[in-house]
Amino acid sequence: MLGLKMPRRGAFLPWTLVVLLGLMLVLSQLACCLPDPCLEVIPNITFRCVGLNTSGTLTQVPNTTQNLDLSFSHLKSLSPNYFSSVPELQLLDLTRCHIRTIEDNSFKDLYNLSTLILTANFFNYLGPLAFNGLNSLRRLVLVENNISSLTDLPIGHLHTLQELNVGRNQIASLKLPKYFANLTSLKHLSLLSNKITYISKGDLDVLREANMFNLTLVLSLNDIKYIQPRSFAEIHLGELALRSSFETVNVMRTCLQGLTGLQVNRLIVGEFRDRERLKNFHSGLLSGLCQVQMQEFVLICFRQFKNNTDTLFDCIGNVSSIRLVNLHLEEVSDVPKMSQVKYLECKKCNFKEVPAMKLSLFKELRTLRITKSKYLNSFREYFNHLTNLEVMDLSENRLSFTRCCSLLFRGSLNLKYLNLSFNSDISVTSDFTNIKNLLTLDFQHTKLMGPGTYPVFLALQKLIYLDISYTQTHVKSQCTFCGLHSLQVLKMAGNSFENNKLSNNLKNLTRLHILDISSCKLLHVDQSTFTALSELKELNISNNKLLTFDPLVYKPLQALTVLDFSHNQLTVLSDSAMESVPGSLVLLDLSYNLFDCSCTHLNFLKWVKEKQEVLQNKELMMCHIPAHVKNVSLPSFDLSSCHLKPSTVAFLVSVLLTVAVFLFLIYKYYFQLYYSLVLLSGCKHSAERGDTYDAFVIHSSKDQEWVIKELVEPLEGGKPPFQLCLYYRDFLPGVPIVTNIIQEGFLSSRNVIAVISTDFLESKWCGFEFDIAQSWQLVEGRAGIIMIVLEDVDKALLRQRLGLSRYLKRNTYLEWKNREISRHIFWRQLTGALLEGKKRNHEELKLM
Repeated sequence: MLGLKMPRRGAFLPWTLVVLLGLMLVLSQLACCLPDPCLEVIPNITFRCVGLNTSGTLTQVPNTTQNLDLSFSHLKSLSPNYFSSVPELQLLDLTRCHIRTIEDNSFKDLYNLSTLILTANFFNYLGPLAFNGLNSLRRLVLVENNISSLTDLPIGHLHTLQELNVGRNQIASLKLPKYFANLTSLKHLSLLSNKITYISKGDLDVLREANMFNLTLVLSLNDIKYIQPRSFAEIHLGELALRSSFETVNVMRTCLQGLTGLQVNRLIVGEFRDRERLKNFHSGLLSGLCQVQMQEFVLICFRQFKNNTDTLFDCIGNVSSIRLVNLHLEEVSDVPKMSQVKYLECKKCNFKEVPAMKLSLFKELRTLRITKSKYLNSFREYFNHLTNLEVMDLSENRLSFTRCCSLLFRGSLNLKYLNLSFNSDISVTSDFTNIKNLLTLDFQHTKLMGPGTYPVFLALQKLIYLDISYTQTHVKSQCTFCGLHSLQVLKMAGNSFENNKLSNNLKNLTRLHILDISSCKLLHVDQSTFTALSELKELNISNNKLLTFDPLVYKPLQALTVLDFSHNQLTVLSDSAMESVPGSLVLLDLSYNLFDCSCTHLNFLKWVKEKQEVLQNKELMMCHIPAHVKNVSLPSFDLSSCHLKPSTVAFLVSVLLTVAVFLFLIYKYYFQLYYSLVLLSGCKHSAERGDTYDAFVIHSSKDQEWVIKELVEPLEGGKPPFQLCLYYRDFLPGVPIVTNIIQEGFLSSRNVIAVISTDFLESKWCGFEFDIAQSWQLVEGRAGIIMIVLEDVDKALLRQRLGLSRYLKRNTYLEWKNREISRHIFWRQLTGALLEGKKRNHEELKLM
């Protein structure tokens, strides 16, 4: 046993204070972290303040608020002028706000309030003027408010009220107070799930006296045990709902007899699926309706009809419209002669075969709908002589049949609408003779055999609307749509074309306004495809594999207003494609394509910016390449990234100018550079080659005669003989002149003899060779140039050649004069220079 030492009396106080202070601190911090209790749904207009704690004036929302949701708040009571701070309110939701009291004038001055919801507030007190000032109120919801009587509701002044919902309360009597006569705008009164058990004659007198017509009265989910006969006599209702309102079949039969004398536009009888009280339909159950005048009868949710359907239409055969919904009905009851039924709908019934023969007895039938029957798979019977039938809807079943469609509708020449969509499979023939006046034909999501292979629609020349989407149709024939001269809408999504190519398949559809060829695996569209579709307004060619937007393909579509080209493989629109986009377009969808956002496509990127008003889903137009902008939306693409900065431009211009100057210099001095390279490469091997010639003679071709007679013959024929290199004699054939000059001339000779004449000075080649000779002299490092100046040289021209003139001033040269003494001196000096070259060469060889 553990022993605990107890503190002194009063010792708990400091610790208690510490704990309380800590809790207060935590709560204050939590309060700071809580979000704003009012959520602004639409700026300054709509606010949701769920769970608000307030007892005073609303300060959390502006005075411009029109829609205010205060559900699940803790208001407890509403005092006068409670909502004066929000005078513009149009909708006010006070669901589950723990309101017990609504004092007079609580909603005063809310002149614009049209909807007031007070669901699940258990009122203890409603002031006689609680709803005063609601001059525009149209909808009042008082569900689950513990209301036991309509008499005490202070709403007699709400002349604009159109809907009053007092469902799920404790109201035990249908007796309508006299103030209902003032509710002249009331169209809907719901007493769903109350405590009404008896309906007495006189309960609805106010409706009769006030001539209130077209009121919808909902009495479903009440436990009605008895309706006094003629309680509804001379009453005109827009709709009366009695679902799950009777405990037994006998009670239901008796109560329906109490409706004698009622005139109603729509009567709804049956069960709720989750609140079924009656499961079996018995013979004669609807016999009480024989004295009720109604335009439409709805029977809903009965499970069993075994051998009990023979009287189903006995008292409703003259009703204009019958809807049988969610009934386990396997056969159609006998049809009374002279039936006046014009509209018949069987939805979610248990038919296994289309009951065409019995339904053909409804001779006045104009609309027949048999839909969503999961067991309906056979269509073997024929409809006969329904001459007034205009609409046939057999969609969302599991039908599988052949020989569609003429034989199935004999004598139905007025049939305008045929819907066989969302079934299993249907084989379509080309025979539509009995229904050749069809305007609408819908096969979508039903596997078809026939269309695409041969022209099955030839007889439907009046057809306006055709839907064969997702029918596994493969279009091979170019005459698939032949005969459809009036067609305005063609939906072909989810099918395919031969070779995934759209060509002249649509050439007959000159009246077409809407075309859907999405998800057809198209790879190519011929340029002539849309030539005949000058009236086309909407084109959906999305979810294909098209790579380009060919301007010639879409140019004929000048009336086009909507074009969906999304989910293809388009990379860019060319300039011609952008120009060809029809000016009539209102909506253009190019989303989910593989766009190339390279700056080379700057025109396209600018076009996207300019066309944002026309482009639909533009935020889903994403860049696919380059990688650095992948998933960037085209409208937000930064165009400035494609423009160079001034500094970058200046740098590039400088680089380009430098390169241009460099290339120009190379071009201008190409030969000089080439000669220099050859000379330098040749000098590396000059020692190995040796000197073949004593001298290489540079001269003008016009001085060739002098060179041969006065230079070559004496030197090569004298003693000692000298070997000269002459271009016209010693250059190798087939070798570039430059190479010959360098290799055979300079590098193979000990000396260079330059014959300077007037022609030499005027020759560019001679001047160039002289420049190379000087370079050779510099590279070799020896004075090997022997200058011979002829006597008739123009001195003025010589001075203009600055390089040659300076060379002659700095170096000794020979001057040729045609005199005996001068010639003797000339030859002595020339041979001496050549012999000196031989001697120098011999000494260099010894050193090596």
